[in-house]
Amino acid sequence: MSILKIDPETIVSLKEKARQIRKDVVTMIHESGDGHPSPALSIADIIAALYFQVLQIDPQNPEKPDRDRVVLSKGHACTALYAALARRGFFPLSTLSTFRSLHSILQGHPYQRKTPGLDATTGSLGHGVSLGLGMVLAGRVLGYSYYTYVIIGDGEQEEGLIWEAAMAAAKYKAGRLIVFADCNGLQSGGKIQEVGGIEPIQPKWQAFGWHCQSIDGHNMEEILSAVHTAQQVEEKPSIILARTIKGKGVPFMENNNDWHKKVPTKAELQLALAALDQDAQGGVQ
Repeated sequence: MSILKIDPETIVSLKEKARQIRKDVVTMIHESGDGHPSPALSIADIIAALYFQVLQIDPQNPEKPDRDRVVLSKGHACTALYAALARRGFFPLSTLSTFRSLHSILQGHPYQRKTPGLDATTGSLGHGVSLGLGMVLAGRVLGYSYYTYVIIGDGEQEEGLIWEAAMAAAKYKAGRLIVFADCNGLQSGGKIQEVGGIEPIQPKWQAFGWHCQSIDGHNMEEILSAVHTAQQVEEKPSIILARTIKGKGVPFMENNNDWHKKVPTKAELQLALAALDQDAQGGVQ
């Protein structure tokens, strides 16, 4: 990983954005009565880094042809993405309270035709890398130099389609495809190693011809440095294996797979928000 000098104030700001996203996540799921809190909480730092530092995007022109793209392949974690889009200015913050409501632009999984700022409809796991590769190759044909970032789950890597896309991306030297794997060690059915046994995962991606990095997925400096490093690799697609904690930021949700899909009660919501506010006072990694 190359060394990237980052303004400390930028790191503080991004951590605050991630904290706000986490608060939005638990609030949205409580208000809607449905959703997946812990898978969204684990990617909040990655989402914050992308939307508030990395991406070349314009909320006033969400269809700008040369914009960077994001594909949230693990679409059930969409509350974190919706929160970032709202706070980035793609639609009003008040829209978050309509999550999973009938006719809302914020459905239970990302629906590109409804939501400003979305680049892909996702939810059927395993498709995101293929979608991202298609976007990169389309940009190449059209003469655009944008990057496409894909976020997948670690359990999602049990899907065979991901590895077909991995082979194709290496073949076509898709250097502008950067994939984050949210490696929190859990999936809906239990621990990753007990369900599918995908580890060790890094040698597999390397064998498929990808540039690989492993980072702390809650460390802003490492996230930004990994993206910077990946952007310098022109002849290979890149994967960033982000080691994360499922439910990060809310102690009673952390590494507790009961919260993969569960709605916090009013009392639990207040506990979660209080914990996240405490993070703001004491600092969150």
